[in-house]
Amino acid sequence: MKQTNKATSFFFSFRVVRFVPAVIWMAVIFLFSSRTGDEMNTLLPFFQKFFPFMNDFNWGHFVSYFILAITIDYGIGKRADRFVFKLLIVLLCGLYGVTDEFHQSFVGGRMLDPLDVRNDMIGAAVWTAVAAIPPVKRLWRKLAA
Repeated sequence: MKQTNKATSFFFSFRVVRFVPAVIWMAVIFLFSSRTGDEMNTLLPFFQKFFPFMNDFNWGHFVSYFILAITIDYGIGKRADRFVFKLLIVLLCGLYGVTDEFHQSFVGGRMLDPLDVRNDMIGAAVWTAVAAIPPVKRLWRKLAA
C-alpha cells in the first residue's frame, strides 16, 4: 500500500511540474499586460529593428497564446492529442485571455478589447491544429516526452 502511495505521489508531482512552463509564460503575459500604453509604445521601435513590418503589438496576442497553448499541451502530455483536450487548451487560453484583458482595463493607456481575446484563441487553435499534423505530432511527442 505504501509503495502505491509513493508512486502516485511521484506521478502527481511530476504532472504538476510539467505545467511550470505554462505558469511562467502566463506570468510573462501578465507582465507585458502591466505595461502602460506609453511604455508599450517605447518598446515598439526595439521590436521594429528585428521586424520592420511591425506597426503595433496586435500580432503579439496571436504569438503569445500560440506559445501558451504549446506550454499547456506540454503539461497535459500525450492526452493533448485527443480532440477534447485540444478544445480544452483553446478554452483555457481564451479564459486566460479574458482575465488578461480585464487586467489591462486597469492599466493606463490600455483598454479591454474583445478582438484581442479572439486573437488569443486563434493563436491557441493554430497550435492545436499544427500539433495534429502527423509528422509534427510525432516530433512534438518525442521532444515533449
